[in-house]
Amino acid sequence: MNSLLETLQYEPRTLTFGTSGLRSPVSDMTDLECYINSFGFLEFLRQSGFITADSSSAVYLAGDLRDSTPRITRAVRQAIIDFGCQPVYCGLLPTSALAYYALMHNCPGIMVTGSHIPADRNGIKFYKPDGEVLKEDEAGIMAAIQTTRNHVYAQDGATATFDGQGMLVSPSPVSATDDNARTTYVQRFTSLFDESTLAGKKIVFYQHSSVGRDLLPEILGMLGASVIPVGRSDVFVPIDTENVTPDDQAYFRELARQHPDAYAVISADGDSDRPFVIDETGTFHRGDMLGVVVATYLRADAAAYTASTNDAADTELAKHGIAFQRTKIGSPYVVAAMNQAVAAGRQRVVSWEVNGGFLTASDIPVGKGTLKPLPTRDALLPIICALHAAARQELKVSELFARLPQRFTQAGLIDDFPVSISQQIKEKFSQNTPETNAELETYFTRDKGFGAITDINTTDGVRIFFDNGDIAHLRISSNAPQMRIYSTANSQTRADEIAALTLAEPDGIFRRMERAFTNATPTS
Repeated sequence: MNSLLETLQYEPRTLTFGTSGLRSPVSDMTDLECYINSFGFLEFLRQSGFITADSSSAVYLAGDLRDSTPRITRAVRQAIIDFGCQPVYCGLLPTSALAYYALMHNCPGIMVTGSHIPADRNGIKFYKPDGEVLKEDEAGIMAAIQTTRNHVYAQDGATATFDGQGMLVSPSPVSATDDNARTTYVQRFTSLFDESTLAGKKIVFYQHSSVGRDLLPEILGMLGASVIPVGRSDVFVPIDTENVTPDDQAYFRELARQHPDAYAVISADGDSDRPFVIDETGTFHRGDMLGVVVATYLRADAAAYTASTNDAADTELAKHGIAFQRTKIGSPYVVAAMNQAVAAGRQRVVSWEVNGGFLTASDIPVGKGTLKPLPTRDALLPIICALHAAARQELKVSELFARLPQRFTQAGLIDDFPVSISQQIKEKFSQNTPETNAELETYFTRDKGFGAITDINTTDGVRIFFDNGDIAHLRISSNAPQMRIYSTANSQTRADEIAALTLAEPDGIFRRMERAFTNATPTS
């Protein structure tokens, strides 16, 4: 007998966890690999006492609008069936909508999405019955996946349900959509806000290929807004709230010019858990300060946010008496910090990421009801809170953000940057010694406007502080050949300049670092 592994006509590549879920090129996400990972996740839940392997245990399943999502969804669904649980397909809807519905029913959830990354990649995000997978869960999940992998690979290749390319031989169609998750998500907001919330406000909604491109405008309309949808795309658009390009910015300004009576331009990323809040002038407001607006709107008493956040957040939250903690980048880290705050007795606990996704861990009185906890990224809550915060004060959206401490940020990334080199850069410059800092200053030079380095923070990556107030935060990707830059400065022009100097091709700071470390790395 030849095992399934022996009959495979390709070299399987295993999926790995990034900052939030599994991500990989679609070519690596064969039906077999997606099946193994999903089955292994369910086995972890069984071992942990969250579920039993029987048809009474529901597992909620949804996806985004990528071309590869339907195929991957079928493979995940087959894993749920073969494990012995009941798949409930919730359709194409925001990750936060699936997560909320699963949490309300104390059931697992699996979302097929690559979020904001390009269409040649995709991902799978797992939810336990009590919420997000945390970093402390990953070792147990990977162990269960490996056990599953060994078992599946050992099956008889002649009778296996997967062919030599790792694809299901007879994939079964996904069952009819259960719309209850969608309805529950709508009710999350309509139970708190009514048609007076955004009455008389014209909102332009950039739809592109966001999975919430119909649902989010529908809800905003229920809250009284006049919503104008624009820019719907049949091709996946990998727009990223942490990498808003000059072309994106130009498009936002053009939308504002075309709709001079618009209160705001709104959008969300591919799986609709990262918000775009763009004011009436066409200016995009980044997630770190958007989170501050929402935290104060909700009268939070504790907040967690990532290390890359604008330092103006600290100033503003301190003014309002809100305790705060900075964490590593990724929703599992801010969720863990929220859990600590709840355990310490805080009553209105929130968190957010620089990408704008907002999370809550407490029952918080809002509007005409109580906002139930949703400890995963959500795009719609911060959109509504920011717009209503401005509207009830009779402010323009630009005026609301102008009242915050005026520190400015920019972010961007560079592709095709070897992970091995980025790891070396992080390891060396995390040392924060006079010698390594002096070497860093040969990249961040005075002729480019940088001052002397005063400190290095290594909570997540290498966050460099200069004596002129500039901050340059270098961060590697854990599962992609990319490097990111987060800049902070006393003007938007300078923040933009720091990012541009770092990302410039072919001789920007990142590329010069890459060449220097490559030349210093033995080839043998």
